[in-house]
This record gives sequence, C-alpha cells and structure tokens, in this order.
Amino acid sequence: MSKVIGVEQSLSNVEAALQAKGYEVVQLRSEQDASKCDCCVITGQDENMMGISDTTTTAPIIDARGLSADEVLERVDKMFH
Repeated sequence: MSKVIGVEQSLSNVEAALQAKGYEVVQLRSEQDASKCDCCVITGQDENMMGISDTTTTAPIIDARGLSADEVLERVDKMFH
C-alpha cells in the first residue's frame, strides 16, 4: 500500500515528483486533509492558518522552504524506508 503524502497546493513540483515515485498525493486544503496523511509537506508560510502546526495531525511534517522537489522527495523516502 502506498503512503499518502499531503502537499500544499503551491508545491506542484513536489506533488509531481512524489507521484512519479509512486506516492499517493493529496492537496492540503484543510485540517481534515492532513488528518488522513502519512506525511505532510508544507511551505511554512501558512502553517498556522492551515492548523497543521498545532498538532491536528500526528503525521510527520516536512517544511519545504528552501528545498528542491528532489530534496523533499529524499526526506520523504528516508521517513518510510
């Protein structure tokens, strides 16, 4: 079963890289979206607005600020392998 990775809408390059690697990707639009993910990738710009920073999810969170899509993919891979 593939892991479900939540990705902020502005990170389309990260979303594409994760899908190419076989991960199931959902866009994070609300707290409920984050609750069904095995991992969340955020930009950090609106983490409080999204409600993710105040532990609405127990999933690991990757802050993609300053990272390339490949670097984010590498961090996600390390989490699950």
